Amino acid sequence: MRAEAQNAVDAVRKSLELLAQRLDLETADHRLEEFNARTEDPDLWNDPAKAQKLMRERQMLVDSLATYHGIRQELEDNIELVEMGEMEEDEEVVAEAENALIVLEKRAAAKELEALLNGEADGNDTFLEINAGAGGTEANDWAQMLQRMYVRWAEKRGYKVEMQSEESGTEAGIKSVCYKISGPNAYGWLKSESGVHRLVRISPFGKGTRETSFASVWVYPVVDDNIEIEVNPSDIRIDTYRSSGAGGQHVNTTDSAVRITHAPTGIVVTSSEKSQHQNRDIAMKALKSRLYQMELDKRNAAINEAHESKGSAGWGNQIRSYVLQPYQMVKDLRTNFETSDTSGVLDGDLDGFMASVLAQDVAGKSRSEAQAEG
Repeated sequence: MRAEAQNAVDAVRKSLELLAQRLDLETADHRLEEFNARTEDPDLWNDPAKAQKLMRERQMLVDSLATYHGIRQELEDNIELVEMGEMEEDEEVVAEAENALIVLEKRAAAKELEALLNGEADGNDTFLEINAGAGGTEANDWAQMLQRMYVRWAEKRGYKVEMQSEESGTEAGIKSVCYKISGPNAYGWLKSESGVHRLVRISPFGKGTRETSFASVWVYPVVDDNIEIEVNPSDIRIDTYRSSGAGGQHVNTTDSAVRITHAPTGIVVTSSEKSQHQNRDIAMKALKSRLYQMELDKRNAAINEAHESKGSAGWGNQIRSYVLQPYQMVKDLRTNFETSDTSGVLDGDLDGFMASVLAQDVAGKSRSEAQAEG
């Protein structure tokens, strides 16, 4: 077996060890039996929210077991093919199996990273907010570019994307937008995107000069129905107003938009769907999610540090730099992960950046340590 293929085998075995550990493989079959027994309870759907949570947890376990056993079987099959090919001196079979092992290494590594998404809320759906920084039209246009980037990323993963609110820019772009993104580990993946994003490019608005623009991104988990977050009615102010969208499907000409202000924390959330009743419900859920995120921050020093360092959308608070002129480069300032494929990144190719931050967090490295290594 070639050295590259042998290295791939060793790497896949290490990934399998981590997957088994995260899965608690020794008890997994027993836990699945318990899930199956509970799903057969005729009273299960008397509480739909509880039933849906149970079904999601069961499906996650089923998928994790299938992933583990599938990778292990594929590894064994290809090792056996290499050995058979070598015995029969069939170089074509050996080469095909060795190439399959190299491909399997990448898939196993990706699944290993997914298995590390075991934070308290990593499996939850998420809210994602984008706000343009100072700079008027340039910043508003950059915020809209980020909006497209994240929507494309989510759609490629098969996630459900629902706009909660949007404020258009005066001349172009957007001042702010908020989405609810639903899918497996949506918060776990996107939480690494919270922070300030900086763009350097030639202005597309007739100036012909090189401009620097900023926008901030904030990601926080959707609170599960079984998590109790108490909100004192006397602590909130609810305002209704006429929303204004960018046109088309986002046009809303009734006084149905809702803004909720939480006095003790200063948190403000909005929703601008068609129904005022629906907007109240959406905005309250968003408020509870923000309050829950604050509680998570208190218990998780790494997340807390990331949010505290986000600051205002300007110099000194950046997590990522997107340079389109005079050269092409996107670089994460926390991990030093970079790529020259700027068009791919702006089209939603963000997995490498997210994975690098996740791996750094698991390794327990600080931002300064990571930069020192780079």
